[in-house]
Amino acid sequence: MSTEEVDMPETADVGAQRILAGRYAIGEFIGQGGMATVYRGTDTKLGRQVAIKIMKADLAGDEQFRSRFRQEARSASRMAHPTVVRVFDAGADLIQTPDGPKQLPFIVMEYVEGTNLRQLVAENKLSQAEACRVVDSVLTALEYSHRAGIVHRDIKPANIMITTTGQVKVMDFGIARAVSETSSTLQQTTAILGTAAYFSPEQAKGESIDARTDLYSTGVLLYELLAGDVPFRGDTAVAVAYQHVSERPIAPSEMNSEITPELDRVVLYGLAKDRAKRFQTAAEFRDALRTAARGEMPKLATHAQDAVLFSGGDEVSESDLALRQLSEGGGTRTQSRPPVMWTWAAILTIGAVIIAVVFWLVTLAPQQFLPDTSREVPSLVDVKRTTALDTLKAQDLKPIQVDESNDDVAAGHVISTDPEAGTMLSVGDTITVFISTGPETAEVPEINHMSLEEYTEAIEDLGLSVGLVTTIDDPVQKKDRVLAVVPEVGTKLESGESVEIRISSGQVDVRDVQGQPLDVARSMLANLGLNEVYTSEDCPSQPGYPITSQSVVGKQPQGTSLELKYCSG
Repeated sequence: MSTEEVDMPETADVGAQRILAGRYAIGEFIGQGGMATVYRGTDTKLGRQVAIKIMKADLAGDEQFRSRFRQEARSASRMAHPTVVRVFDAGADLIQTPDGPKQLPFIVMEYVEGTNLRQLVAENKLSQAEACRVVDSVLTALEYSHRAGIVHRDIKPANIMITTTGQVKVMDFGIARAVSETSSTLQQTTAILGTAAYFSPEQAKGESIDARTDLYSTGVLLYELLAGDVPFRGDTAVAVAYQHVSERPIAPSEMNSEITPELDRVVLYGLAKDRAKRFQTAAEFRDALRTAARGEMPKLATHAQDAVLFSGGDEVSESDLALRQLSEGGGTRTQSRPPVMWTWAAILTIGAVIIAVVFWLVTLAPQQFLPDTSREVPSLVDVKRTTALDTLKAQDLKPIQVDESNDDVAAGHVISTDPEAGTMLSVGDTITVFISTGPETAEVPEINHMSLEEYTEAIEDLGLSVGLVTTIDDPVQKKDRVLAVVPEVGTKLESGESVEIRISSGQVDVRDVQGQPLDVARSMLANLGLNEVYTSEDCPSQPGYPITSQSVVGKQPQGTSLELKYCSG
């Protein structure tokens, strides 16, 4: 199983019996590309053959990439479809590199017996029928992934496997997103992802990516399989990206005369620069391709900027179409220029209409232009779990919770969502919510005169839990104020371990001092924070002036007034 344009194999840094994550035994080297090295492996727990992709060391040094890589691998692992290479697991392990041992991310995938489309095309040119069949399967895989809210971003022959039985499987879902969102320049991204020949115009311009990006790349793929070459080539990735943005592709039939006008139409429609004017869904692309493969011209919208126009199944350039229109009806037709006054009148009318429309949009138009069944994913980062889930349910979306440790986001709060905020979904669609369980290890936090409620929140934000809570009488600290913790502050605990908390009861224990000499009574009641009032009575005095009566005894609120009487003689 090969995943990229394979270079000459380097000496594997991982021994034949190296075990990743205590589970995956690495076997023979399969191939490598700009992003990863691939080995055949064995899942020792389930006893099945797998493919293990170990990311290159230059990527592994980027913590943002590692985090994004794990998140995208989890998203991809939920996809189970015959046209998609399954992702079973992902993680990181200490692996020997030329620069020493490093923590390298790896992904464990379904092992596919076969070859990738890049190698297959290099060995044998596909027929039109076979090219259409392969792209049809790719579009089926994309239809499935797009419904799950996952955009591939790197559709190209090297990421498409053809099994020994001829089945088509698409792989590496999510990895392109992990790379692109941690690469700051186009050169960096293309160096990792490979050729820019399959970039969409919006990718080349650094704009937002959606499902139609995959459809453009699939259009490039179909072009290459039919014509024998990609529509744009250049000396650098930037040069190729510029062509995707600004130049029109020639029709595939100009490179291969056997290609039918129907297939020309589908390919060029799929390569529209404006994503709003190309295929909008994988299903729409696939239906048009099947229609063209049957020899029928698909019914597609004709846009003014199209490089090639089609009429009645014939391919017609814009200049040829103009000549044909002039020649119809026998001879050239002339038309005088409109008077200048009419021209200015038309301009002013159009301007007035534009102003009226803008005014209507700003002041009168309804704010909701989307269908009632559309839902925009809200921004939920760092929002509490219950609040986030209630928000999604209120929008008729189905949240799926995934817990994972995180050093930056408090436990029980949202790390991210998939799809991300701003994505448009339909009622009933599922959305994965990644919830932080706090860091893997945390130190018992400082008390800092916190209340029980405040300290409980601080502990739970770190992924720890509250154990036994006991009360202690204290004359100074307010009720529920934390006095001490076990284990002590600064102790490192694993996520989920508990902390015993001791809090102030807000009370003091007033001892019975009746019969005690006055000085002894004062000493026994000292430091209790009571409001003591000593009253002398006109009665026979005794040595030491013993207390004759006391207003309160036992557990009392802090600052209680206490009246004590004694005989003064």
